[in-house]
Amino acid sequence: MSRWEGLDEFVAVAESGQFTAAAERLSLSSSHVSRQVARLEERLQTRLFYRSTRKVVLTEAGQTFLQHCQRLLDARDEALRAVSDLASEPKGLLRMTCAVAYGERFIVPLVNEFMARHPQLKVDIELSNRTLDLVHEGLDVAIRLGRLPDSRLVATRLAPRVMYLCAAPAYLERYGRPHSLSELARHNCLIGSTDHWDFLQQGREHAVRVQGNWRCNSGQAVLDAALRGFGLCQLPDYYVLEHLRSGALVSLLEQHRPPNTAVWALYPQQRHLSPKVRQLVDLLKEGLAERPEYAEAQLRLDQR
Repeated sequence: MSRWEGLDEFVAVAESGQFTAAAERLSLSSSHVSRQVARLEERLQTRLFYRSTRKVVLTEAGQTFLQHCQRLLDARDEALRAVSDLASEPKGLLRMTCAVAYGERFIVPLVNEFMARHPQLKVDIELSNRTLDLVHEGLDVAIRLGRLPDSRLVATRLAPRVMYLCAAPAYLERYGRPHSLSELARHNCLIGSTDHWDFLQQGREHAVRVQGNWRCNSGQAVLDAALRGFGLCQLPDYYVLEHLRSGALVSLLEQHRPPNTAVWALYPQQRHLSPKVRQLVDLLKEGLAERPEYAEAQLRLDQR
């Protein structure tokens, strides 16, 4: 006799309060359900229900047993779904969001590759620099950059993200090179989405408010202005590594570089990810790791 035998019937009776209702729920006969529960009580050598002609009520032992059984059955069903989904084809609608510039450059090409592999899938991508509420908007996954606030969402790290303070050689020749955070106040800073730049000072994160005569909420626009020698910029690795390597930009105050952030995939809490989300997250992680920008970024991280 299986040690699992009778558990489904017991939980169904406990949750419905009646043998007849439990039998309907399980598509079994009432006599079968009653017999299985009786056998379970016999094996446990304890009464699980007080029975009357109208209803059944859990005993104290039954209440304790129910809590454990519900967890066991949930875990069993979760395991069965997980194994089944390994071979499942992603299908249905997948709704996701990402910041505009990063999405266009890195995420959408990988999502298109995912679509080509899984023609039964439909994808709705909203590229937006607003932070959308996944649950309220009905989104399956969001790609977020930087540090994450405390959240009920589940986060999977997709790639590193290192911030660089840098400037063109022409700007440094004209205005000099800053050697401390306090010297940033006398430099023209090219401001993107925020005028507070993060740095590391004496082992702790420190935000410095910067100012300048140029501002735009586009990283690519900030990069262009920096390459033209307009001022200092703070941008993530995937914007500047190529230009640092060529000498078009110079990295500054490296001893104050802020702790590494990351690129994240976020999704609502659930015990078991659907195949479409799980497989997409895996592909994004693998695809980003193969990009030359991230291969070099990871190499620099390993050398630190």
